[in-house]
Amino acid sequence: MKKQDIPQDESSLTSANMTEVVYVTDENDNYTTANSIGWEAKKAALDESMALINERIEEAKQNVANNIVSPVIYFMELNKMDLQVLAAYVGMWQWTVKRHAKPKIFKKLSDSTLKKYADTFGISVDELKNFDGK
Repeated sequence: MKKQDIPQDESSLTSANMTEVVYVTDENDNYTTANSIGWEAKKAALDESMALINERIEEAKQNVANNIVSPVIYFMELNKMDLQVLAAYVGMWQWTVKRHAKPKIFKKLSDSTLKKYADTFGISVDELKNFDGK
């Protein structure tokens, strides 16, 4: 694609004040990079992905409110993480993080363990402890 032909269709990147780097050819047919705010096909894919992510966040919130999972799961989803990523950030095994996702176990966690999660999520220990999904 030529540099002057880069699509600049409105997308969710615009509202986040972001652009995407794409490879293009310049006037001498050399490859270079340029910024795009998106194009229609990309917008549809991003919108669909964001809708699915928002559904997962709401489901996690409801599960916390119903005492099915601990707040760890809600904040993990909110921060667009999975167990593997979260485990790496907090420096624990995945099975340990999965165990901490159980409300009964979560209530017994030490403040130092909760601090690792809170720091990873960018919140306070109190906010993590007291999140009830409502």
